[in-house]
Amino acid sequence: MNVSAADRPARASRRRARMTTVLCAAAALTAVAAHPGGMSSARALDPPDPVVVVDCSAQARMRPQEYLLACGDGNNHLVDLRWDTWGARTATATGTDMVNDCRPYCAAGRFRAYPVSVTLSDPQTWPAHPDVRRFTTIRLLYTDTAPPPVPKDVTYKLVY
Repeated sequence: MNVSAADRPARASRRRARMTTVLCAAAALTAVAAHPGGMSSARALDPPDPVVVVDCSAQARMRPQEYLLACGDGNNHLVDLRWDTWGARTATATGTDMVNDCRPYCAAGRFRAYPVSVTLSDPQTWPAHPDVRRFTTIRLLYTDTAPPPVPKDVTYKLVY
C-alpha cells in the first residue's frame, strides 16, 4: 500500500488523537480508583461492614484467638484459633477445644485438648446493636476424637 506524503500527517494526527483518548481514559480510571468516594457508583463497590462474633460478655470480636463456649462455668473454650477466612457469610479457623472432663466432678476435673476446625456462619443483625451483624451459628468438627459424649461434627446456635 502506497501512502502519499499528504496522507502521512493526517494518519499521524489520528494516531495522536487515539493515544490522547486512551491516556485520558486511563487517567480518569486511576482518579476514580484513588478516590472512590468521589463517585456514587464507585461507593456501591465498598465492602459491607464486617461481621463479628459476640462473646460471653457481649463484646463484639473479630478473629479472636480464644472463644469461651461454656459461658456459665467456663468448662469449654476454644484456644489457639488461627483464622483462615473471615468473610461476610462465614469464617473458618483451626484450633483446640479445651474441655473439662469433670471427673470425678467439674471442680476436680482436668482440661483435655481436642483439635478442631471451627466454622462461624448465619450472620444476622445483632438486636443489641442493629447496625452490627454477628455470626449466630458455630460448627465444630473434631479432627481427631471428640470429647465424650459430643459427636465429631456438632453445630450450636450462638445466643449472645
